[in-house]
Amino acid sequence: MKERTRLDSAISAVKTVETDLAETIEIMELAALDGDDEMEAEAEDQLKVLAEAGKKAELGALLSGEADSNHAYVEIHAGAGGTEAQDWAEMLFRMYMRWAESRGFKYETIQYMAGDEAGIKGATLQIKGEDAFGWLKTESGVHRLVRISPFDSNAKRHTSFASVWVFPVIDDSIDIDINEADLKVDTYRASGAGGQHVNTTDSAIRITHLPSGVVVQCQAERSQHKNRATAMSMLKARLYEEELRRREDEANAVNASKTDIGWGHQIRSYVMQPYQMVKDLRTGEESGQPQKVLDGALDPFLAASLAARVHGESKDVSDID
Repeated sequence: MKERTRLDSAISAVKTVETDLAETIEIMELAALDGDDEMEAEAEDQLKVLAEAGKKAELGALLSGEADSNHAYVEIHAGAGGTEAQDWAEMLFRMYMRWAESRGFKYETIQYMAGDEAGIKGATLQIKGEDAFGWLKTESGVHRLVRISPFDSNAKRHTSFASVWVFPVIDDSIDIDINEADLKVDTYRASGAGGQHVNTTDSAIRITHLPSGVVVQCQAERSQHKNRATAMSMLKARLYEEELRRREDEANAVNASKTDIGWGHQIRSYVMQPYQMVKDLRTGEESGQPQKVLDGALDPFLAASLAARVHGESKDVSDID
């Protein structure tokens, strides 16, 4: 019934645009015959409204993957570079929280590992909202920041990298069979910024799936049992997401983003100095307001990458400085 409701909504949106477009064209033809400039101007304004409605209907059609309607896990890791990269990872962590807030989505910190001096070494968010995974699934990859370092007394320009991995939250209706013998389970004492992240016992859980090499961590709860259950759910979600990718024609391109967190593997560049620009290296989508993007204004980039993924399009814009 949930799937039927989604399909009915998508089809209804397209039919509404088609009907309104046909009526507007008729009005424009009548206005041209009668020489009614005011009526023609009103019809042109209606066309602009319909163009926006068409874009929304198209996005609805793009979010039609098997797990697109699910909630999402967003996993962030700092690349090489110490404090610089760890600060950049925390900026991305904040960006996705702001994006979630802008859409009215809820989020929860599942795992948080503070940096040595500033920022984070890694963190995992669970973002809860309709189509959260569908919107965010193309964010997986390496994100690059260029700026004048606030940690460098010589005010030199630095390049930092951080990786993002997005996978869907799955429910009990999806059966993922995991052999306990394939798991390595470690406990450790949680740490992080703020008392809510700090435990006094070894309740945090790290699970490694030996055949695939997938590692998940959870420290959200003070109960080791609850953290283990959450970590197992995350592990199943990661394995399920990898299976989804294997079924897609674009899997090769997505897999390429899982390599080293460094040069040549980034999907998006955020430049703060010497000029200001955010540019997606897959679609060419760009913005001259990086701070606005870092405050959560991601929708144009998400829409462009979703469209490119569905239509199999990709632009070669890897020559950005």
